[in-house]
Amino acid sequence: MNPRRKKRLTIVASLLIGIGVVSGLVLYALSQNIDLFYTPSEITQGKKGSGLKPSIGQRIRIGGLVVPGSVQRDPNNLKVTFKLSDMKMPIVFDKNDLLISVYYDGILPDLFREGQGIVANGTLIRGKSGALHVEASEVLAKHDENYMPTELADSDGKIHKKLEYSNTQLNNKY
Repeated sequence: MNPRRKKRLTIVASLLIGIGVVSGLVLYALSQNIDLFYTPSEITQGKKGSGLKPSIGQRIRIGGLVVPGSVQRDPNNLKVTFKLSDMKMPIVFDKNDLLISVYYDGILPDLFREGQGIVANGTLIRGKSGALHVEASEVLAKHDENYMPTELADSDGKIHKKLEYSNTQLNNKY
């Protein structure tokens, strides 16, 4: 092999090795952040297999079902508090379920309702009582496979009532 070919081969080989090492390091660094969201039980007990828990103050995405009867709205502003439970089939809420409270200040999506699956982006906080909760900056509501546009629901006889906010709630920021 002549020296010119040998030099090209070492350059190409070193580039491929370098790209492989960089790709491996990037994938290793992102391995803990690839999850789509944490469930309430994963926040308190850790991920299955690794036992990894989010730390206090960490920005997380939490997903679960809104527990019926847990939604509390402040009549003077847009602050809403609700509890999330794990998504499990069949959908049954039990007193022994692990629950995480979510605090949100803003207009909720139209599809938000009790018993519905949601995903919230926010920060994990430990409250004064020692309980964990999430201060959400964004709430995304998931629709089920039975989703139906309002026009079709109205013609089918199903009642769809859009959430209404008072002027006081919309004008107060705090």
